[in-house]
Order: sequence, then structure tokens, then C-alpha cells
Amino acid sequence: MQLTVRKIEEKDWEVLPSWWQEWPEWTQPGRDALPEDGLGGLIIEKSGIPVFAGFIYETNSKGVWLEWIISDPEYRLSDRQEALELLISSAEKVAIEKGFKYVLFIGKHNNLINTFEKLGWHVDRTPSYELMKKIQ
Repeated sequence: MQLTVRKIEEKDWEVLPSWWQEWPEWTQPGRDALPEDGLGGLIIEKSGIPVFAGFIYETNSKGVWLEWIISDPEYRLSDRQEALELLISSAEKVAIEKGFKYVLFIGKHNNLINTFEKLGWHVDRTPSYELMKKIQ
């Protein structure tokens, strides 16, 4: 079967938390920290089963932020890399359709970084740090 892309739906929240739990180095963000209360992103499916997800933060500039890319840790078919690339390229298309010119991603996992680079993204190899503070 072919990989397909669609917008994240409420039903996906029956699956997404388990993905974060199964990736030991990841912490699940609160839904209220995600765009559109966790519905502002894309799902990649294979035969109707979700395999990748990513969230798109829209801004009041010409840029969006693609973040919290997560996958089903048990999905190990040969098209796993293709699914990741479809997620990234689909997020780019969504941004273009909405009139944005730039997409930002911050990451530390080599496979993700290498995939973005393969798709023509500029990669700054200088280390940086992610800083966040919950203020309420």
C-alpha cells in the first residue's frame, strides 16, 4: 500500500501518547503546548495506520516551525525513511499553500537532521540549546 498524508485528527490522540512513551529519550509535550491543541499538524499513514506525525506552528511572520516529529517505534518497514520524507515535504507544501516562505526545525537526532539536509535544508552544525520555561 501507498503512504498517505492527512491532518491530525482527535482520534490520533488514542495513538500519539503511546509513541512518546515508547521512545525513552522523548518527553510528551502537553497538548496545550502544541498548535491547535494538538491538532495542528500532519499524520503519515500506511494502509490507514498512522506511522509518523509532526506539528506545524504558524506565526505572524512569513515562517512556520515544524516540530515534535514522532513515529510509531514499532514501524520498521522499508519505507520508513520515505514516510519521514513525505511528512517533511508535505509540511513544506502546507506552509507554501498558506503563504509562508520559511520553515524552521530544531533537532538533535542525526537521522532527522540528515533527512532534512537531504531534502535541501540548510543545516547549521554549530551546537545550540533548546530552552523552555513553563510560566504558569
